[in-house]
Amino acid sequence: MTTLYLADDQKMLLSALASLLDLEDDFDVVGTASDGAQALSDILLKKPELAILDIEMPKLTGLEVAFQLREKSVPTKIIILTTFAQETYFQQAVASEVNGYLLKDSKSDLLIRTIHDVLDGQTIFAPEMVRTVL
Repeated sequence: MTTLYLADDQKMLLSALASLLDLEDDFDVVGTASDGAQALSDILLKKPELAILDIEMPKLTGLEVAFQLREKSVPTKIIILTTFAQETYFQQAVASEVNGYLLKDSKSDLLIRTIHDVLDGQTIFAPEMVRTVL
């Protein structure tokens, strides 16, 4: 069973995402947060295998959480899930060594496939973002 942690400041989306991922037989959502500071604290304590983080959250952004986790050598894999298709955010995510970057308007089956691919060691970035940067 793969342990997941979810952080998003939109509580309805956070709840829906947790419910969706709980339907998968091989995922166990071990925690959620609506702000980055709580997410960082929980991830350091619970040590999930993978965290899905929104970029813009109160207290700490998802990118700040990712950077601090990498700085502390926490092995949790990180997927950024965001509505913002901004080149600056994407470049910061890549610099923070995230394992995945998806836009929230992606289909749910793409998210689930991306989680599996990231857990298998792949790095997955939204094609729209790669095209923008290239």
